[in-house]
Amino acid sequence: MDGHEARSVGTEPGARIRVTAGHLGWADLVVAMEKRHVSRLRDKFGDVLSGKKLVCLHVPDEYEYMDRELIMRLEAGMAPYLGR
Repeated sequence: MDGHEARSVGTEPGARIRVTAGHLGWADLVVAMEKRHVSRLRDKFGDVLSGKKLVCLHVPDEYEYMDRELIMRLEAGMAPYLGR
């Protein structure tokens, strides 16, 4: 990814890895699937997100892990940010 590392964390209490200020601190770009995720991030980490680009892909969080349609939607939504 052009020398950048991507990490996946969640905003939900049951997420495998729950987002922390440390996850966001090193990020230049923060991407959320839904508006409610963006709201949670802004509410809890507004100070850490200051000056960072926060993007919402508007993809409902209703897919199974590695669902082909989800992958296609994420690839399409992320293309502008990955130089594709």
